[in-house]
Amino acid sequence: MKSKVAKLASITLLICVFIAATALVGCECPFKKDSKSSSMETQQTTCPVSGKPINKEYSTQYKGKTVYFCCPNCKPAFEKNPEKYVGKLPQFQGSGV
Repeated sequence: MKSKVAKLASITLLICVFIAATALVGCECPFKKDSKSSSMETQQTTCPVSGKPINKEYSTQYKGKTVYFCCPNCKPAFEKNPEKYVGKLPQFQGSGV
């Protein structure tokens, strides 16, 4: 009788571990690097100055968010008058900037 109870307990434990592991795989942890705030930054695909595709080697910080550019020439233009370009950036949409 004890062996049947032990087997049943082992099977139950394995099922619980499997369910817990499956639930963790899809976990949307707020401490992940890809949280919602940083995913907004990754949505930027075009340079706000030229409209060309971005190159993540060229960026600056503006109001706590990363802004990417296509080339090193666009960064100074943005920094000279950032408010001119903020409306083109998805990371500032709906933030009241």
